[in-house]
Amino acid sequence: MLGRMADRDRALTAPESGPTAEELLTQVGRGDREAFGELYEATAARVFGLVRRLVVDPAQAEEVTQDVYLEIWQSAPRFDAARGNALAWMFTLAHRRSVDRIRASQASRDRDLRVGVRDLEVPVDTVAEAVEIRVEHERVVDALVGLSELQRECVSLAYYGGLTQSEIADRLEVPLGTVKTRLRDGMIRLRTALGVTT
Repeated sequence: MLGRMADRDRALTAPESGPTAEELLTQVGRGDREAFGELYEATAARVFGLVRRLVVDPAQAEEVTQDVYLEIWQSAPRFDAARGNALAWMFTLAHRRSVDRIRASQASRDRDLRVGVRDLEVPVDTVAEAVEIRVEHERVVDALVGLSELQRECVSLAYYGGLTQSEIADRLEVPLGTVKTRLRDGMIRLRTALGVTT
């Protein structure tokens, strides 16, 4: 197989078979459409083969190959034969375009998966949830009964009324430190009554 590939490479670069890939690419760099056609005919199967091995999906591989040849047409003036042969340069462009397409496809799949997971409606047992909330509410009410009246008042204003400690102190006309103590002691008793461990 390597022998056949070497023969094809020689065919593209041998002077007796017409212009070399480097010569064709130089002519393409000057805008020669016929040279571009010859270069395409001589190299398209190999470029497509490389792209197809990387991209896998035949339709996308065709699109990437088309993009590669568009890039070859546009960037041929920058090709420098002193830095490497034409096929290696073209294969580098094809490899880069293929990797870009693979990454874009993977990013698209990841994005679709994230959106799908986000939009997936998980069935909720509303009856069980309502029962659980009611049971928890009854446990909290029972635990609040075990607090002193002053502690219950501070906890209720903080958690049900949404007031800050300073606002509670102002409303009850007691020092801020007293409110903090009542809240702390009330919360300790609630945790104990509800069996909450920290």
